[in-house]
Amino acid sequence: MATIVFDTHTFVKELTQAGMPEAQAEVLARSQATLIDEKLATKQDLKELELRLTIRLGSMMVVAIGVVAALVKLL
Repeated sequence: MATIVFDTHTFVKELTQAGMPEAQAEVLARSQATLIDEKLATKQDLKELELRLTIRLGSMMVVAIGVVAALVKLL
């Protein structure tokens, strides 16, 4: 998974300037950074997923065509 830069210091600074207590802003920044690192998909992640799904679908189609061809030959 590709690395995404999230500036927690700036995030905390902006939240505290808007009136949020610093401790609360730090907890929120840590949870946001964790969420971004663990759950956010990048364009590269999506391209890799698309390739895997294309290969899987192609394989399934080859097997299905083989089964149909064998059934036609038997009938």
